[in-house]
Amino acid sequence: MTKPSQSSAVLVAIHTPRVTVEELESSLQELTRLVKTLGYTVVGQVRQKRSSDKFATVLGEGKLTELALWTGGSGKIAASYERRTHKAALTREAAASDAAEESEEGESDETIEVSPSPREQARIVIVDCDLSPSQLKNLESAAGVPVLDRTGVIIEIFSRHARTRAARLQVEIARLNYLAPRLRETNGGRERQSGGIGGKGAGETSLELDKRRIRDRMKELRTELAAIGDEHHTRRARREHELTVALVGYTNAGKSSLMRAMTGSDVLVADKLFATLDTTIRPLSPETRPKVLMSDTVGFIKKLPHDLVASFKSTLDEAAGASLLLFVVDVSDPSFRSQLDITRAVLAEVGATDVPSLLVLNKQDRLGSEALASLKVEYPDAVFLSTRSKDDLKALRERIMRYFESEMIDEEVRVPFTAQGVIAEIRARMRILSEEYDAEGAKILVRSTPEDLAFIKKKLAC
Repeated sequence: MTKPSQSSAVLVAIHTPRVTVEELESSLQELTRLVKTLGYTVVGQVRQKRSSDKFATVLGEGKLTELALWTGGSGKIAASYERRTHKAALTREAAASDAAEESEEGESDETIEVSPSPREQARIVIVDCDLSPSQLKNLESAAGVPVLDRTGVIIEIFSRHARTRAARLQVEIARLNYLAPRLRETNGGRERQSGGIGGKGAGETSLELDKRRIRDRMKELRTELAAIGDEHHTRRARREHELTVALVGYTNAGKSSLMRAMTGSDVLVADKLFATLDTTIRPLSPETRPKVLMSDTVGFIKKLPHDLVASFKSTLDEAAGASLLLFVVDVSDPSFRSQLDITRAVLAEVGATDVPSLLVLNKQDRLGSEALASLKVEYPDAVFLSTRSKDDLKALRERIMRYFESEMIDEEVRVPFTAQGVIAEIRARMRILSEEYDAEGAKILVRSTPEDLAFIKKKLAC
């Protein structure tokens, strides 16, 4: 066995009856990308068919031993990890259930390909499901290395990629929500107590004290986030009558690349999951009349933790308040249909189901002609593009403007020379189709939203 790398990881997957082989493979591929985004190299996998992923040790005895080969652990749960109260009996009962199930499912285990002897020892175990605190402890005891579940990986990535104050607050709230039930008592499980006044009384255990500190910290964070949310709400209110397009979709679908291409802005583009967590708002470039704003939002993913969805609600509200949603999809990904379903499901959680939308099938340059033709039949109303093609980008821009102009009206406005400021407002807010001048002023034929036209008429009446 070679010297272990500081950044090597082994993946663990539980194949339950409700999950197909294809879904398992897709989930593992996605987890591999998440782990690589976190900076680890995947050196191996351990899989097992089980009726559930809720057993105390997650894996059966034989698979725990196999996992230990990758990590250098004992493959056994140390006695120090067991509860000293009646909960220890529950743990033994769960372990007995594990052993019974492994015996029953021996044939199933034989159908799973067993990994070969490891060539490189892993420093961390990543499990492709959510783990309870006791499951986490048991796996760490058997593996002898740190263990992260899928939610832990996603939260860690969010923590590293958050840049603005709002994003950092949102991620810390989610992280503390995740951490609180996983706190462990110090000093080998013995409760450390601090007495009350004068040193008498039971006081608080260290675990209780830590949990109270987390609750206090979360209260502070939510108060600060609420203040920032009020600022965001004020800014959104100022844009209430402006035309806005929000880019939504699965993480790494190409939203930031499209944002950069359509607005000419210096938006971070990286081939990593969750490279963008903060909402960026820029006008289309070259600037249109009327002006159209485009916003890039946080990407979605399968099994996105609910705490993160809740924490990023203020960010996702940009999508709920948009005039038009662009569902950006990486059409070269075989699982793009399920990714689109996940995006729609998350948006439904923030009340964005009634916002008009347009499907954008990105990265069409990676498809063959037959596959592309088939998809155009399947999605006749979608926009197919590659962000590398100027013609594709121009076609999308025209499609966006046609959508907005379909709701506009053409009307001639008479503007006297004494109202020069109004002409400037018209040029900023409306598309000018024609203009004529005479001795008294200008006759301007405009294409405008009803709201902007009412605004200009009100100014002229003053």
